Amino acid sequence: MMDRFLTWVGDRIDPFARADGPPPTDLLAFFRWCLAGAWPVILVAFAISAMAGITEIITAFLLGAVIDSAIAGADGYFVRNAVLLSLFVVFYLVLRPLIFGASAAMNGLTVTPSIWPLVQSRLHRWTLGQAVTFFDNDFAGRIATKQMQTARAITEVTSELINVVAFTASSVIGSAILLIAIDWRIALALTVWIGGYVVMFRWFMPRIRARSKGRAAARAMVTGQVVDTITNIKTVKLFGHGDHEDRSALDAMGTLRDRAIEFGRMSTGFRFTLMALAGVLPVLLIGGALLLWRDGQVTPGEIATAGAIAIRLSQMSGWVSFTLMGMYANIGEVEDGMNTLTPRPTLTDAPAALEMGRADGALAVENVTFAYGRNEGGIADLNLTLHPGEKLGVVGASGAGKSTLVALILRLYDPTSGRITLDGHDIRDLTQDSLRRQIGMVTQETAMFNRTARDNILYGRPGASQADVEDAARQAEAHDFITTLRDHKGNTGYDAFLGERGVKLSGGQRQRIALARAILKDAPVLVLDEATSALDSEVEAAIQTALDRVMEDKTVIAIAHRLSTIARMDRIIVLEDGRIVEQGTHAELLTAKGTYARYWDRQSGGFIGVDEVAAE
Repeated sequence: MMDRFLTWVGDRIDPFARADGPPPTDLLAFFRWCLAGAWPVILVAFAISAMAGITEIITAFLLGAVIDSAIAGADGYFVRNAVLLSLFVVFYLVLRPLIFGASAAMNGLTVTPSIWPLVQSRLHRWTLGQAVTFFDNDFAGRIATKQMQTARAITEVTSELINVVAFTASSVIGSAILLIAIDWRIALALTVWIGGYVVMFRWFMPRIRARSKGRAAARAMVTGQVVDTITNIKTVKLFGHGDHEDRSALDAMGTLRDRAIEFGRMSTGFRFTLMALAGVLPVLLIGGALLLWRDGQVTPGEIATAGAIAIRLSQMSGWVSFTLMGMYANIGEVEDGMNTLTPRPTLTDAPAALEMGRADGALAVENVTFAYGRNEGGIADLNLTLHPGEKLGVVGASGAGKSTLVALILRLYDPTSGRITLDGHDIRDLTQDSLRRQIGMVTQETAMFNRTARDNILYGRPGASQADVEDAARQAEAHDFITTLRDHKGNTGYDAFLGERGVKLSGGQRQRIALARAILKDAPVLVLDEATSALDSEVEAAIQTALDRVMEDKTVIAIAHRLSTIARMDRIIVLEDGRIVEQGTHAELLTAKGTYARYWDRQSGGFIGVDEVAAE
């Protein structure tokens, strides 16, 4: 019964609810966006914490009442004060534990465990919607750190608002009311002290917040630098640049240390001022109560009440101030993360974008120009039409625009001018996901997740059966080597993890798994960007038949330096400086004795060599 109740309490917030609209760039609005849907529960937790704060005042009141009843005399004390003593016992043994328990349950079971995944999932979804350029311009580790840092900071701020701010506010307000009931002059002394506390707080907190923001940015840069080095560790070792990477990391760490010292200096001054101010309150309240007692204006019990309040608020001021300092530090981290994560995507779906079903595969590139924001490079005024099922080979030297053409067809970028259509639909009028579901792709730099071999192949069609996975792997000549895999945890075959970016596999093995993934996807358009570049001739010959089967009834765009792999295409285009300079069948292009024929004649070992580039 209790377990079911606690489970119910813990499920009051949906931890993965989607946000409405984009994240705002204003701090308070950003908090509202992150916590939308959880506010009713947060307010209930806030109210219960405030009730817990009021119990502190009831404690001081009961203490004073018991002392005054004792001073009245010992004869018949327990009978005469039965109601007061019963209230005292019930309050301490029943009411106070229940209120504090409810407050702990709301914060520990309901709010904190759900807020972090709620915020993290919303930030992660938003980040996934960013254009490729967003990730090109930053460290992967830094972006991930910003997500985690922001979600953690918002969770801690929310928790402390409930635990500290609600608790303290009700305690201070209740204390003021109780002191007014004793004597307004004692309440005035508390008010003066609170004014001094607010002045101190307002001076220190903005400075702490700014220094925390700088420290958070420096910490994220350290993470980004370290992750970047580790991600490219083989390159670091091959070039013998361990010392260089060490210096880069130390520079970032040195900056973090400087920001941390700046933060530490400010927090040291804050702590000293706080402790001095905290010592003033007992002197004001207890001293004032004693002076009033001397004049017969307060009772000994009221002195005890004022003293209990003074000592409790004095102790609480340190706890509250350090918590608020942490909150301001967290707010600084939220601002830092917000600045990184909230930019609007530069490439988005149209408001009424079409969710496209399976396409026929007719592609058209109409007067398309794109130059990556520069005056040169990319492609220029390109026109190209592919009929459903047509096989197109694309040839050109490095930088001719081959990969740019593919990126535009995939809508990783939008053209500067012109348009690209799929089955007559401008691809900007399609949802990005439905467009990319129409296109299977195998690249020279194969993308592998640090997941199992099965998961990497299933990425082509999640939900496919094991038989389908194995069939695709066999077609890609990958099944046999997959069955021999074994990772460091003892997982074997399709259950073996491939390591980050597939580092445990050879280049040819990675490319065969990527081929299996594309085979499983079975998209109507297939892009092969140097798809067999990492395969030796024997393996390439073994999977050529499988590739021929995969390409049946599909529109194919094949980019290759190894011209023998595209000689059988229906049509071949030659790109130079982003323009089509030749096109035709393999035989027609050889007969024309142009650029393609020169590539073919000068090719050594099946690749376009340096001589061709120099000859242009």
